[in-house]
Amino acid sequence: MNQLNSSMLSSIPPAIERYELKYVIPYAMIAPISEYLAPYCVYDNHSMAFDDRFYPVNSLYFDTVNYRFLKLRKWGIDRRFNMRVRAYGDGTEGPYFAEVKYKTPTCVRKFRATLLTSEWPTFLKSAISRSYAGAHNSKETSSRALFQQLAEAYAIEPKIFTCYRRRAFVSTIDEYARVTFDIDMRYRPQDPLGSSNCYSLSPDGACINYDAQGVYDEESHYSSNVIMELKSSVGTIPVWMVELIRRFELKQVGFSKYLNSTETEHFDNGWNYMAGDRSGELLQL
Repeated sequence: MNQLNSSMLSSIPPAIERYELKYVIPYAMIAPISEYLAPYCVYDNHSMAFDDRFYPVNSLYFDTVNYRFLKLRKWGIDRRFNMRVRAYGDGTEGPYFAEVKYKTPTCVRKFRATLLTSEWPTFLKSAISRSYAGAHNSKETSSRALFQQLAEAYAIEPKIFTCYRRRAFVSTIDEYARVTFDIDMRYRPQDPLGSSNCYSLSPDGACINYDAQGVYDEESHYSSNVIMELKSSVGTIPVWMVELIRRFELKQVGFSKYLNSTETEHFDNGWNYMAGDRSGELLQL
């Protein structure tokens, strides 16, 4: 099997509050960590749909003209959010997911609205709709309204497309706990002025790899190009997850696919600005 079906995707909740811990690890660690997880987790339905247990994830990130969201992330502001639309598989068909990811000092809150193929990208271009006939609950309706309200208030535009392959595990003994491995990270600039298809959610030959040592800032990460994430319900970090961190001597890092792909595109190793973006100096006040 190599396709994700609509029934798998429809099970994704419209709102969730959780802890997220990120680690940069070498590819060779995926196997032993996966073996460790066996008594506590199974592959999620997405991973089970693919022979190698890695499924495609595509995200289109949005920001203001002058990269307000990215600046807040770069400056380490405690309370901030980003906006993206996510697709799975080859990205040519929905459902798509409009997401607002809100970061606080203690946890991450994610609001997700499901979009039909016919709604994208008119969902952004059309007038804000306060109701949604396809919504199954009030959280779905609220998530749609939130994304549209923020899109209008901040006049967002597509900035960069990212894609990668993910292997995901879900706990069989906890109410909510997940472990994911992301590999083959790529990006494609999305120019709202110069691109004929700036709302595309499909990877193509223009995508550029950025899972190389240049996106990491510590020597210990130079041989590592896999992003592992541990996710659990707020207030409940499983004991097996704590033991996983201890046993494999994992060191938590901050890693943003939006930030790192954008810096790779606009900077030389994150330091020397490369001309070409109409916002001017990315970090300039």
